[in-house]
Amino acid sequence: MSERRFIEESFPVKEVSKIASKEKNSHQNTLSALHTWWSRKPLASSRATAYAALVPEPKDVDDLNARRNFIIELSKWENSNNRELLDKARKDILKANDGQPPKVLDPFGGGGSIPLEALRLGCETYTGDLNPVAVLIQKATLEYPQKYGSTVTRESKSIMFGKKKVNPLLEDIKKCANWVLQEAKKEIDRFYPIDPDGSIPVGYYWMRIVKCQNPSCNAEIPLTPTWWLVNNRRYRISIKPVYSGKEVSFVLEGTGFEEISADFDPTAGTVSRGVVVCPKCGSVMSSQTLKQLYQSGKHCQKIAVVILRNGHSATKFRLAMERDTNAYEEACELLKEKTRIVRAKWGIEPVPDEPLPPKDSHRAVGSQIPLYGFSTWGDLFNERQKLAAIVFSGKIRSLISSFEEENDPEYAKALSLYVSFVLNRMLVYLSTLTRWRSDHASFESAFNRQTLTLIWNFGEINPFSQQRGGWNSEAIIKSIADIIKSNLGHATVSQNSATELTYRNDTFDAVITDPPYYDNVPYSYLSDFFYVWLKRSVGDLYPEFFSTSLTPKKSEIAAYQKVPKEFRNGKEFFEVMLKKAFLETRRILKPNGLAVIVYAHKTTEGWETLINSLLDSGLVMTAAWPMNTEMTSRSNSMETASLASSIYIIARKVNRSGIAFYNEVREELKKHLDRKLDRLWAEGIGGGDFFIAAIGSAIEIFGKYEKVMDLQGNIIRADRLLEDVRTIATDYAIRQILHNGFASEISDKTRLYVLWRWNYGDAKVPFDEARKLAQSCGLDLSLEWNGKGFIRKEKEFVRLLGPQDRKLKELEDTHELIDVLHKTLLLWESSKRDELLQLLSDSGFGKNDAFYRVAQAI
Repeated sequence: MSERRFIEESFPVKEVSKIASKEKNSHQNTLSALHTWWSRKPLASSRATAYAALVPEPKDVDDLNARRNFIIELSKWENSNNRELLDKARKDILKANDGQPPKVLDPFGGGGSIPLEALRLGCETYTGDLNPVAVLIQKATLEYPQKYGSTVTRESKSIMFGKKKVNPLLEDIKKCANWVLQEAKKEIDRFYPIDPDGSIPVGYYWMRIVKCQNPSCNAEIPLTPTWWLVNNRRYRISIKPVYSGKEVSFVLEGTGFEEISADFDPTAGTVSRGVVVCPKCGSVMSSQTLKQLYQSGKHCQKIAVVILRNGHSATKFRLAMERDTNAYEEACELLKEKTRIVRAKWGIEPVPDEPLPPKDSHRAVGSQIPLYGFSTWGDLFNERQKLAAIVFSGKIRSLISSFEEENDPEYAKALSLYVSFVLNRMLVYLSTLTRWRSDHASFESAFNRQTLTLIWNFGEINPFSQQRGGWNSEAIIKSIADIIKSNLGHATVSQNSATELTYRNDTFDAVITDPPYYDNVPYSYLSDFFYVWLKRSVGDLYPEFFSTSLTPKKSEIAAYQKVPKEFRNGKEFFEVMLKKAFLETRRILKPNGLAVIVYAHKTTEGWETLINSLLDSGLVMTAAWPMNTEMTSRSNSMETASLASSIYIIARKVNRSGIAFYNEVREELKKHLDRKLDRLWAEGIGGGDFFIAAIGSAIEIFGKYEKVMDLQGNIIRADRLLEDVRTIATDYAIRQILHNGFASEISDKTRLYVLWRWNYGDAKVPFDEARKLAQSCGLDLSLEWNGKGFIRKEKEFVRLLGPQDRKLKELEDTHELIDVLHKTLLLWESSKRDELLQLLSDSGFGKNDAFYRVAQAI
């Protein structure tokens, strides 16, 4: 391959980011329909970066622009299976690799996006993961469709059409899924009774109940943050509690019912942040008392039923009736009998008895649920949900015997796995963590967020309703059909640890991977939700993946778990393990091989950890491209400067040239960055992404040496380097923002204000990030906040005040440009024209071109 690759010189960041973000927000990613996986990278950015990493650097400007335009087209969702574009991409890659498909590895394969796109581009692809759920997802994505997905021609039953092309794999998945559905219906369909008028129950709306602790009241308290059952443009229906003594019942009010009572506020629920208010007597119950009550005994009550009227597409609502209660109680009785029979047959407890994550495991999984007395994964399901999951699992287990008689046993295993994925898709809507969305009048997946959250008022879907969340194989079939269209080769999928790879030295042309991000997503804990049920449905078919009670955690590279005694804390464990993974990456890369490492962490410490781990492993970053790979609807994105981008880091194994002194390296760095920063600015990269890309360019110079020392003999590490790179990039950015003029005429505080707005807009910024930006402007942030100026510290965040946050009295006798600008705007807003002109005259800024340039830039 070429010594330099295209991705090391250029990349259409803005365009690919836009396409990738659209893919995430519109749920176009084929793999997300196959099986849930968290923080799965978009196919658009995976395909674009893989191609750019495998073709040579541009020969000239025309070649650069042509290649960039091709990458943009290649990354578009509608071109995922564009034969002409894919053939050209494959030819380009083969030509760059002496006519041989390059060997590409993803040691952190996860949800399979990166290896799928490497496969789509014609690479000899290898992938793996420590997590068995991830490995099974990859087998279903990268092995089975390629092995069994060929289309065949069959005689049509219709004389008119003669022969037709069919895909046996897709037909058999549908056939098997439908067989499981019909067999399950025979056993448990009666527990979801149809209404006398033919209306079908889509699902049930439940509330958890506790007793009021006021001795004179002792009434039932339904736990709900709101009484709205539906609150959108079409319907406004509330659930109103009605008391008869201590017992509570309900009435529906609003659209289609009696008008909402004038004295009833549906927004005033009973629970907020764990604190409960009794709707009957007004007594307040603390969150600690609620936890104690819930640990001692859990009680839930069906409130309403979501129904689909026969012959109508619109959903309707009614209160739960006696027949609904009776059906549920009958299901509870059958569960007892079924559990006893199946326990003996399977040799395993049918309802998952594996422990939930402990309360100190991770904020996303252990901060809430264990505190309310939930101890096993089975506790997250009500009795009817447990029964349904057991019955469907049992039917999947029965598939293998019927299909092995006529088919290859491996093919039967593949079919069983796909049908188990249909069950997993249903289970995320079939637990007491299923949220009811009053604004959408629909059920929401338990994993709509990357966390396990206790829901006070939850939904229970009817598996047989054919509505959202019910048993349905169509999405999975569509996903596999899309993968098959690409005419992919065969990938090698294995379960392994990225710190102990089994491949020989100098094997791979490229390693493209998305490793864990410090402590962002607790993959192993979240995937246990599926692992415990996969064990019961297909565990006997894949015994190599289900030998442990839960997914492996001891070797998982994460900063949130309990670590071996030789490590001081999770941070040290993460750094050491990540370094080991990078050492393995370096070992198995060919001498001129390339690594593309996707990383996202919003703190400077996270970056320093990554860079030091790379340098210590012998890999040197040669470029870094920030791409928006996350959904734009993140709940905190408007309030804080959360990192919306993933950083695609390009690294090589290089021969280092001994020791260098930092004063010399810094001069080399400045010359190198001058050229690189011009390119980044021309690419349209701005804000915090500009600094990220600058860092990627800088490490290439820094990493050429075994050691970099200052004149006192101190080893220079990533923290010092990042400090200087940010200062160089800051100077450059200010010159560009102010159109190459007046940058030297403005104060340090004004520089900070301009860069902050450019970087973060109005967002609050974590203190460490704010401190680093201020430092690059020559300011000590701790000396600046909470005075009369525009800098404010709010807990662990720092915020810059805008003119709307300030008062005229606070801005008297100030000569700082930003203060004068804010005062000018406040006077203008108050129509105090004479005072405004006097201020500009007295301050001298009225005739200062820099003042107007800064105002224009902001």
